[in-house]
Amino acid sequence: MLRIENVSFAYDDVPVLENIDLRIQRREHVAIIGESGCGKSTLLKIIYGLMDLEQGEVFWEDEPILGPAYNLVPGAPFIKYLSQDFDLMPFITVRENISQYLSVFYPKELEERTAELLEMIELADFADKKVKTLSGGQQQRVALARVLAQKPEILLLDEPFGHIDNFLKNSLRRNIFSYLKENGITCIIATHDYQDVLPFTDRIFVLRDRKIMVKGKPMELYKNPKELYIASLFGEANSISIDVLKSYANTKRRIIVYAHEFRVSETSGIPVTVKKSYPMGSHFLTEGVMEDGETIFFNAPTELSADKELFLNVSLETINQRIQTNRIT
Repeated sequence: MLRIENVSFAYDDVPVLENIDLRIQRREHVAIIGESGCGKSTLLKIIYGLMDLEQGEVFWEDEPILGPAYNLVPGAPFIKYLSQDFDLMPFITVRENISQYLSVFYPKELEERTAELLEMIELADFADKKVKTLSGGQQQRVALARVLAQKPEILLLDEPFGHIDNFLKNSLRRNIFSYLKENGITCIIATHDYQDVLPFTDRIFVLRDRKIMVKGKPMELYKNPKELYIASLFGEANSISIDVLKSYANTKRRIIVYAHEFRVSETSGIPVTVKKSYPMGSHFLTEGVMEDGETIFFNAPTELSADKELFLNVSLETINQRIQTNRIT
């Protein structure tokens, strides 16, 4: 088990993390999500052992993870950290970068492992290219294979797909997270992309204002977000008063409704005037204004013209589900 106990951290007296307590099981995959600058990368560096702590401790099983004040070479040997800086050797080939940490005393195993990792990152055709000739996204994939070649007990991923083309991301995610599960590698990913999270992680920790705001299973947090901030990490969302959604309701408590949960009607519902439509491929994200002047975002199957007046509805099932969730105020 990885234990992060009462960890606080500051840069030049500016607090970044406060009283962080986490327990992560062996083989578990977890995500740390939150807006840019909330401390995700800092927390990964602390777990790896790149930072000295004035408050708190980090343990893997019973072994403390200590910072550079205690280790000549910072970083725990049983953890590998893939940061947003790739740390590759640019003047040697992709194959050589990946196989660098494999034993030359077992040439057949070295060749097989290197080939396996090249296939996983979908760069077999680039095996003999020098790394300096690759794109940023290709270099990021090489860096990922390079850390996996070392068979870590824990893998820390900091925005691991940030430089990779969209058409490759989905297959790479499936390849990599399947590989980690099959090999029993504990994984902690810091990301702002919910597509890294929902299909592939066991739990989520949401960071905000230097603290863990909430934690839970991905689909539970997605379906029952306790605050608008949490919902916004998964997609476009709105905070709506219940008496606006249902005119007979005698309460102004607010619940969260995702843009895709609205249904457009020509006859009844919440009166909305369209301001702008944004094409999203399978639908149009539409910005509208309610009668009280509040902005609302909803999905529509077709483009809607500006100033068009229409109505929006939300299913009673969705409303009841959100009412049972802790509401925002």
